[in-house]
Amino acid sequence: MVTGHVFIATSLDGFIARENGDIDWLLEHDQAGEDHGYDDFIRDIDVIVMGRGTYEAVRSMGEWFYTRPVVVLSEQLASQEVPYELTGKVRFSDKSPSSMMEMLTSEGAQRAYVDGGRIIQSFLELDMINDMVITRVPILLGTGRPLFGGRQRDVALAHKDTRAFPSGLVQSRYEVMK
Repeated sequence: MVTGHVFIATSLDGFIARENGDIDWLLEHDQAGEDHGYDDFIRDIDVIVMGRGTYEAVRSMGEWFYTRPVVVLSEQLASQEVPYELTGKVRFSDKSPSSMMEMLTSEGAQRAYVDGGRIIQSFLELDMINDMVITRVPILLGTGRPLFGGRQRDVALAHKDTRAFPSGLVQSRYEVMK
């Protein structure tokens, strides 16, 4: 089965976006031109699975920058056509996380980058995340969209390493214990 992997940034108080989905605060802290390990992470990824909110946030940032195929899990978008400029790069699906991972496995994928708060929460709930790289940005938003919402159960993590960047971002890597 394809394995799920997370690479995401949060505010220090655990939000991945403002209430309206805006990630301006994240882009402002990315001015140093640091890679933060993304290139190494994405090198071994076959496909990206994200939710509608993440897709819409990325679309609003301008040119599509993903170099891997993207599947957007969204009942709302599943009945729509993929925008012309993203044909062959993006597909929309209303499949469940389990069905999506089974389909990706049958297509030969081995590692999926799982992105977006609700999608990550769903995949964690189903034990479909192997590890997470979480980068904390030195800002307190107070409110917003949390990375981890109300959990139905505990998810045990093993801390693997932490590193700090000159920009003030702090990144930790965790293995999800199953």
